[in-house]
Amino acid sequence: MRFDLMTGVATWASAAQLARDAEGAGFSGLVFTETSQTPWMSMAAAATAAPSLELSTGIAVAFARSPIVSAAIAWELAENTQGRFRLGLGSQVQAHVERRYGAAYDPPGPRMRDYLLAVKACLRAFRGEERLHHDGPYYKLSLLPPEWAPRRHEFGDVKVDVSAVGPWMCEMAGEVADGIHVHPFHSMHYLHERLLPAVTRGAAKAGRRPEDVDLIVPVFAVPGDTPEERAPLIERTRFQIAFYGSTRNYAYQFDDLGFEGTSARLNERLKAGDLAGMAALITDEMLEHFAVICRWDELADRLVERYQGIATRVVSYLAEQQIRSDPATLARWGEVARAIAATSAA
Repeated sequence: MRFDLMTGVATWASAAQLARDAEGAGFSGLVFTETSQTPWMSMAAAATAAPSLELSTGIAVAFARSPIVSAAIAWELAENTQGRFRLGLGSQVQAHVERRYGAAYDPPGPRMRDYLLAVKACLRAFRGEERLHHDGPYYKLSLLPPEWAPRRHEFGDVKVDVSAVGPWMCEMAGEVADGIHVHPFHSMHYLHERLLPAVTRGAAKAGRRPEDVDLIVPVFAVPGDTPEERAPLIERTRFQIAFYGSTRNYAYQFDDLGFEGTSARLNERLKAGDLAGMAALITDEMLEHFAVICRWDELADRLVERYQGIATRVVSYLAEQQIRSDPATLARWGEVARAIAATSAA
């Protein structure tokens, strides 16, 4: 199990510095989100600055760009990182895809399946295994003249992952994807009772084993040796869980644990603009299910106990925020990263 750091919007210089810091501290890799800027240039800066870090998008917005564009970017990053890159894709939500990116969205599940297959067809063509020919319901690709094909390299086995939450998407990912970016808003009950059975069904369709599908799992990890030290990240975690939990499609995350009706109450407060009221609905009992809150010297063991045998990579959702506000915590996070690496190697 590897331990990564999640990062978002940054200048190239700050991305490079964060990569150097993360590499020096002992993190395995960086996971770049795509929100208000694309991740590609920051990833290039990070890769140049920290030549041992493994890099991933978690996630890049798929429908905003052609499958061959995503495949070509992944191919270039794989070559220049010497195989230390994997492509993580997601659908985003309908409003953003249609009204911000001006792209087609419906139906998101079948479209994402076709998109993944199209990207993989492009990568096979880049490797010279077959001519480009993907004839799917949403994407049709059949032209790749030699002068337009990217140059061959020895790092062409690029892993392609997808974000998945619901049963249809998790089953599809188990069938088609190399890995799954699990939603940070998850409980162990969700992983064991919903996600893993769906992945198993999908893998069986493709003649694969469930363990052939890597799980990349962002975690609300909140370390601190005193309640006062933990307080800022706990409040951030309450809000983030409340924000994600206000989505009606995620209501089962609460309902399965006996917190029925929480999602609807969160949605009411969101519509009223009551952000503080949203966070206040997330109780300490809920936090025990959706976050890992403990002393610094307990964190590595807690994460290993919780995710070993399930996650290929655990990603700290909150560490960058804490490191930027208090650079001294970088060394503490590094201790956690090295302890997880040592446990996993044993």
